[in-house]
Amino acid sequence: MRAAIHESFGEPTEVLACKTTDRPEPGQGQVLVRMGFAPIHNHDLWTVRGTYGVTPDLPAIGGSEAMGVVEAAGEGVDDAMVGQRISAAGIRGAWAEYFVAEADGVLPLPDSIPDEAGAQLIAMPLSALALLEMLKAEKGDWIVQTAANGAVGKLMVTLARSRGVNLVNLVRREGAAEEMREVEAENVIDTSEDGWKTRVRELTGKAGAVSAIDAVGGQTGADLIDLLGENGELVVFGTATGEPMPIASGPMIFKQLTIRGFWAARLGQHMSDTQREKMIGELVSLAAQGDLPLDVGETHALDDVTKAMSAAQESGRGGKILLRP
Repeated sequence: MRAAIHESFGEPTEVLACKTTDRPEPGQGQVLVRMGFAPIHNHDLWTVRGTYGVTPDLPAIGGSEAMGVVEAAGEGVDDAMVGQRISAAGIRGAWAEYFVAEADGVLPLPDSIPDEAGAQLIAMPLSALALLEMLKAEKGDWIVQTAANGAVGKLMVTLARSRGVNLVNLVRREGAAEEMREVEAENVIDTSEDGWKTRVRELTGKAGAVSAIDAVGGQTGADLIDLLGENGELVVFGTATGEPMPIASGPMIFKQLTIRGFWAARLGQHMSDTQREKMIGELVSLAAQGDLPLDVGETHALDDVTKAMSAAQESGRGGKILLRP
């Protein structure tokens, strides 16, 4: 089969190449899936660079989420699964014509969810929902988020609205602000404009925000400290800039703030099956109704993996970049 393989860690555009390799065989409790579409997530790029929380053995096939059709069932798996259209996340080697996944971890896709949406139905939406549920903010409270035009940011707009939580959506350029307004996001503020903090405070009121979410880092992430109220929290789940966050000690002390990280992969290890099924059920329902923003920017064949990696890292791109066989 063909697959996007890297034999060393480094920039995805430089180390990834489409090569021929052996097709995997499903083991005990696994299924072999013929890939339809596979998204390129930021954490996939970090994994290829060797800077993510988990590093694969080399050579490695990239990708951690995909949709496809079950081609074969391993020992102990009901043969009725063969031919099913499914989505799978938390896997290894998704950027290939075929991949294996645990049979009890795949999600059957209803006909109402298109392939392109099904390919990105679990990882980012589940992260956004898990993140929202762990925050202090409740119905009527305010959350401020950076990178609002990113995948998790757009999902947070829908999920927060469904729970009655108020959300301030911060972006770093006017084009991104317009993009957010097109998807009917409210309270969109461009941090490149003077006085943006004042505009946020006018929305959140004297009490300030209960929670803040950062995926940018650097000064932008640090600025969120000023927008939190007493006993507020800043949750960091990404760093688009890669810059250190210069936190001022004064507001931290006098407002008794909490700063913590969020890594969905680690959280998922401690999530009960019942909780996971409930959350995925909510996401499937939203996606089936067309209420979950799972935009696609471009699709690229595995043979064009270098071009796909370049597109995935373009600033200001709209929608997820997907790979196809």
